[in-house]
Amino acid sequence: QVQLVESGGGLVQAGGSLRLSCAASGRTLSTYYMGWFRQAPGKEREFVAAISWGGGRTDYVDSVKGRFTISRDNTKNTVYLQMNSLKPEDTAVYYCIADPRGLTAVVAGTTGYWGQGTQVTVSS
Repeated sequence: QVQLVESGGGLVQAGGSLRLSCAASGRTLSTYYMGWFRQAPGKEREFVAAISWGGGRTDYVDSVKGRFTISRDNTKNTVYLQMNSLKPEDTAVYYCIADPRGLTAVVAGTTGYWGQGTQVTVSS
């Protein structure tokens, strides 16, 4: 069992930056593929970014490419999402996911472990 806790959300103006963190407990994250999803009010949860267990492979939804960066520190059992040039349409609850099955499984978001989410609000 893996417990995930997100932090770092908040209110920021458009063009600003935030860094989200996802801390894991229960098991080491070093063998888990990790990712971030988000869910805006009235919308379905959507994939944002994913990273392989070693950090060598990443994947992003097109709308955040060049603005968001996913990274991980396995020594700290933590995954990060650096978000730059934020836009009002990035406003959502951001969720962390951990899945041992691979990047494809993380992107699909139908299996694995989830955190409780952290709110990101971008004002115009």
